[in-house]
Amino acid sequence: MAATKAQIAQKKQETKKNVNLFWKLIFVGIGMLILLFLLTAWGVFGSLPDHTILENPQSELATEIVTADGKTLGTFYTDNRKPVKYEDLPQNLIDALVSTEDERFWDHSGIDGYGTARAVAFLGSKGGASTITQQLAKLYFTEQRSSNPIERVIQKLREWIIATRLEKQYTKEEIITQYLNQFDFLKQAIGIRSAANIYFGKEPDSLTVEESAVFVAMLKNPRQFNPHREVSKEKSLGRRNQVFVQMVRNGKMTEAMKDSLREQPIKLNFSPEGHNDGMGTYFREYLREWLKDWAANNTNPETGKNYNLYNDGLKINVTIDSRMQEYAEKATVAHMANLQKEFDSQNEKLKTAPFRDITDKQIETSINRAIKVSERWQGMKREGKSEDAILASFDKETEMTVFDWQAPGRERDTIMTPRDSIYYYKKFLQAGMMSMEPQTGHVKAWVGGINHKHFKFDHVKKGVRQAGSTFKPFLYATAIDLLKYSPCKEMPDGEYTIPAGKHGNTKDWTPSDASGEYGNIMSLKKALSKSKNTISARLMDEVGPQPVIDLAGRLGLNTKDMAPVPSLALGTADVSLFEMVGAYGVFANEGIYNAPVLVTSIQDKNGTVLFQYVPETRDVMNPETAYVTLKLMEGVTTEGSGSRLRGKWRASQYLYKNVITGYPYEFKNPIAGKTGTTQNNSDGWFMGIVPNLVSGVWVGGEDRSVHFPTTKYGQGASMALPIWGSYMKAVYADENLEISTGNFNKPNNLSIIVDCDDYKESSNELEDEDDDGDELGM
Repeated sequence: MAATKAQIAQKKQETKKNVNLFWKLIFVGIGMLILLFLLTAWGVFGSLPDHTILENPQSELATEIVTADGKTLGTFYTDNRKPVKYEDLPQNLIDALVSTEDERFWDHSGIDGYGTARAVAFLGSKGGASTITQQLAKLYFTEQRSSNPIERVIQKLREWIIATRLEKQYTKEEIITQYLNQFDFLKQAIGIRSAANIYFGKEPDSLTVEESAVFVAMLKNPRQFNPHREVSKEKSLGRRNQVFVQMVRNGKMTEAMKDSLREQPIKLNFSPEGHNDGMGTYFREYLREWLKDWAANNTNPETGKNYNLYNDGLKINVTIDSRMQEYAEKATVAHMANLQKEFDSQNEKLKTAPFRDITDKQIETSINRAIKVSERWQGMKREGKSEDAILASFDKETEMTVFDWQAPGRERDTIMTPRDSIYYYKKFLQAGMMSMEPQTGHVKAWVGGINHKHFKFDHVKKGVRQAGSTFKPFLYATAIDLLKYSPCKEMPDGEYTIPAGKHGNTKDWTPSDASGEYGNIMSLKKALSKSKNTISARLMDEVGPQPVIDLAGRLGLNTKDMAPVPSLALGTADVSLFEMVGAYGVFANEGIYNAPVLVTSIQDKNGTVLFQYVPETRDVMNPETAYVTLKLMEGVTTEGSGSRLRGKWRASQYLYKNVITGYPYEFKNPIAGKTGTTQNNSDGWFMGIVPNLVSGVWVGGEDRSVHFPTTKYGQGASMALPIWGSYMKAVYADENLEISTGNFNKPNNLSIIVDCDDYKESSNELEDEDDDGDELGM
């Protein structure tokens, strides 16, 4: 019995020792933890950010392009981060975030003591201890999580210290905002605004509770719970539903709502924001070059260096209207897909397809020229490869993704040689389209080609092609200005020769008409509507080439290489679509030229205005001349090649059913316009004007030898006009745009008669006066 008591006493003594040892270890552990904490705070394990860095943590901010109607058109970035303010965050996102990631966020000071104790006691099996503030500290100041346990503990301590300092530096609302702005949701979506734009195609303040829950679910692991990855869709759905559970637990959602929402699938509206994705890709690329020039001449006072287009968080306010841009792109894509199908069909039996009217040697020259300007050639040149090695690589089959109108997503994977790919791409007809408000010069839509990823060349600004008959209104305007001709003035349309030695001619010049019909008497209005070359020759002979060139220069065209010869009357000069739209704007703006405007202002990340555009405007034409020329061009859309815009009487014909996309258009309002077709149908143009909108379209092959065999399909009325027609149908259907259907402004005291019935009466009166005079003279 005594032995037993001794044993009990000994056991109690051992227990006491163990308890004491336990508490000693606890206190030592706490002491070590405090020591580590202090050592970390003192910077022994590496310096901590000071208050100045905490006040201004470095983040690369994307430059944002904002349209005239307030939409984001695109971004230039290293990191695609577009900051959002707390007031622009939906409450459901804040509730989901706090309920799931940090339930006691509003109560702690950066470290959650209860959560930390729970994590230690249960080794993280019942939830982690990282607060939103700690996660923000990690995003800002932990570049990579260490795999070494000791280093990871030190990293964690640094995050704790930084978190407490962040809590002193910022409000809770600012911490939430910074965290959501900083987090990388993948797919080039850094920050909640980019993520909302890319995954759901909307701004953050429009996110529904289920969409917000998807993003909160991604905070745990954006790759593992990414709703766009096929392999992680189920995990994303499950994690989203767990967010609902957490919201119910924290009183932010009812059980009934949770049960209803968890049955809903995740519905994405995935809109990637790569430089080849989204709307306005050609415009954005032109804008990028313009901004590079601007940045090279402007210094950021914060850095002392030139502004950085990719990470200084600039806001570029542009004139593009996102709705009109969308309508323009849809009209272009729809028509070009139809047109290409017909073009390929007509080339099926052509041995030299897609080229016509040139020799094999000329084709080889064209392909070799294309090889030497290709990205492959340039890249291999930079690598120091010899020309022989580069040329040899163009004849080796390789895997590639090529453009294809008929394929899903407009592209397909294939195997071919790079040389064959150049032949393949040569067959595609290209297009350019630009729309501008003539009263301000604001460019509202810009479509530089059919697909920016595969065809980089911009046909709005960079492309210069012969204008064809779209140049004739400049000739007619010169005649109206100098000779006061009325649209109703009649001329014979017989063949007309300007002899050698006159107006710079080296030989006799006798232009012909495509119809081959001559001998009629017709008004200037009808002559322009029928694009009669014979009457254009007569007018050119009367006014001379130089006054026409002078007017073209005042209208904004580059006239440096325009030869003062009579053939200029038929549009032999090379012009850009950008220049032509600006020039045609003068007619709608009562003779005042407004240079096309793209950027209205540039702001820095704090909203300070760095650039404000100054309009470039000048009087270049008598308002009377501008109005009379418009009345001339109205004839093109009522009785000429542009009359396809009016009726629907041909809707059953093959051309109109399969090629004239969007037909019938059935416009009833006044439209001034001009079609243009160059030699061999190489270029098709249409320029169309309503009182407050001027739009131009060009269509053609990359090479002039790539064209339709007949004018029926190759003329501007077939190749270009349908894009204008489809675009304007969509624009008019959107009443919010307020595009005019009214008459053109008529100047006061108009001295030139534009109503041909009045003109005939006036002419008859003059004839009567002449008769009376003859009688008196006798």
